[in-house]
Amino acid sequence: MFPILMVMAPASHIVRQTGDVTREQRARILGHQGAVVWLTGLSGSGKSTIGFALERTLCGAGHLAYVLDGDNVRHGLCSDLGFSTHDRDENVRRVGEVAALLADAGAIVIACFISPFVAGRAAARRAAGEGRFFEVFLATPLQVCEERDPKGLYRKARAGQIPEFTGVSSPYEPPDAPELLLHPDRETVDEDVQSVVALLRRHTIVP
Repeated sequence: MFPILMVMAPASHIVRQTGDVTREQRARILGHQGAVVWLTGLSGSGKSTIGFALERTLCGAGHLAYVLDGDNVRHGLCSDLGFSTHDRDENVRRVGEVAALLADAGAIVIACFISPFVAGRAAARRAAGEGRFFEVFLATPLQVCEERDPKGLYRKARAGQIPEFTGVSSPYEPPDAPELLLHPDRETVDEDVQSVVALLRRHTIVP
C-alpha cells in the first residue's frame, strides 16, 4: 500500500500574489532557465557526491546552481521532523516547495534526497511545474550502498538502532520513468555529472 501525501489547502482568504518580473526576464539576466534537478536513490547511492559536483560544474560554467541536501535541511527548515512516513512526506513536501521557489527565481536547484515514495516526488514535480522538474534516479544497488555505508547508517539499521530505515525496514519506490537513470556503481562522478548537464542542454535549461 503506497502512502498518500496529504496536503492542506490554503485558507480561503489567502490569495497568490504575482510580481511584475517574469521567469523569462530572470532567464535573460542569468543566461539560463530555472529548474529542479531531483536526485533520488538509496542512502549511500551517491546523491550528495554527484549533486555537489554538478553544482560546481554548473557554477563554473557561469550558471546559478544551488544544492538542497537532505542532511543540511534537517538542521534548519526540517529540524522539527523525524523519520516516520508522515515526517518523511512532509520533509519532501517542504523541500519541493522551496526548490520550486528557487527555480522560479531562476536558479538550477539540485535536490539530493532519498525521497523514497512516488507520491512525494510527484508532488515536488507539480510544485516545480511542467518542463522544469528533472527526476534523476541513482540506481545504485542496495548491496553496494551497504558496502559503502559512509555514515554507518546501514550497520545501525541492521542492528535495529534506526527504525524505518529506507531499504532495510522501510520501502523505496523507484521511479518508473525518470528523466535520467544513472548507475554510479559503474560510472564515474564526472560521467554522471556530464549526463545531467547533457539532459539540461537537451531541454534548453542551459545553452
